[in-house]
Amino acid sequence: MGVDKKLMKILACPQCKGDVKEEGMFLVCGNCRLAFPVLEDVPDMVIEDSWKLEEAKKHKFKHDLRL
Repeated sequence: MGVDKKLMKILACPQCKGDVKEEGMFLVCGNCRLAFPVLEDVPDMVIEDSWKLEEAKKHKFKHDLRL
């Protein structure tokens, strides 16, 4: 299902205030290269809970292998 489209219009990266886009199980800031996890369609926009984009891609790959 994904993050609500209305919510996506107002969400911004908490670090740089840039736009975020949905990529699989993360919301990604292209400016900061941070990935924020989305759990049950609810984004976790806490900086301390974010992943560096490269690490998030590795995590997603491992997650996909388990499916």
